[in-house]
Amino acid sequence: MSYQGHFRIWRGDVAGGEIQDFTVEVNEGEVVLDIIHRLQATQAGDLAVRWNCKAGKCGSCSAEINGRPRLLCMTRMSTFTEDDTITVTPLRTFPVIRDLVTDVSFNYAKAREIPAFAPPKGVAAGDYRMQQIDVERSQEFRKCIECFLCQDVCHVVRDHEDNKDSFAGPRYLMRIAELDMHPLDEMDRKKQAQDEHGLGYCNITKCCTEVCPEHIKITDNALIPMKERVVDRKFDPLVWLGSKIRRRENV
Repeated sequence: MSYQGHFRIWRGDVAGGEIQDFTVEVNEGEVVLDIIHRLQATQAGDLAVRWNCKAGKCGSCSAEINGRPRLLCMTRMSTFTEDDTITVTPLRTFPVIRDLVTDVSFNYAKAREIPAFAPPKGVAAGDYRMQQIDVERSQEFRKCIECFLCQDVCHVVRDHEDNKDSFAGPRYLMRIAELDMHPLDEMDRKKQAQDEHGLGYCNITKCCTEVCPEHIKITDNALIPMKERVVDRKFDPLVWLGSKIRRRENV
């Protein structure tokens, strides 16, 4: 069973653009990316869209559908009615290159700012030992496909361009939290998260969790625990006293 669907697609580049209307055939079982491909084949051969796996695992086809950041390949047409008009626009938080393709290099720059895993000195890689419970604690975060939907929807950078220099965004604060949970990592991730990557900007609205296609509980399991550990370190009197004692012992 097929029908003629109504679509509004943003067309343009860094110099500007506009939303254009299209009527495209929709078949049973299709996703929005199928429609974009049919549109390329039949009406707009120069329409730019980034995609790769079409299986929800590469994170390439991120866009905004009716204003909500989503993966084109994981948004089923069956979630809309035949009378719905579906609007597809590029990720709003990042600069447009052309049509639905945006420049997400901001995210790779933030990734490079985070120091890698820092193992204990004198312990060879093959000698690392940790409990299964510690493995499971951060395993969830490794499901991230770096679609950057959480980065796009985060209002700290979405609505405030000038915050980008000092805020890593939920994806990379989650990475810092993952490393901080690692029992063998010896770097001070708490101070780093607060002072260098803008953890304090996050006000835990959970918008990042809501758009995650891998259903990672970014806010509840990574950002909130990280904030709690930062507060414990900064304001807990016993932690403060312990740090003073250690300093005296090292003098």
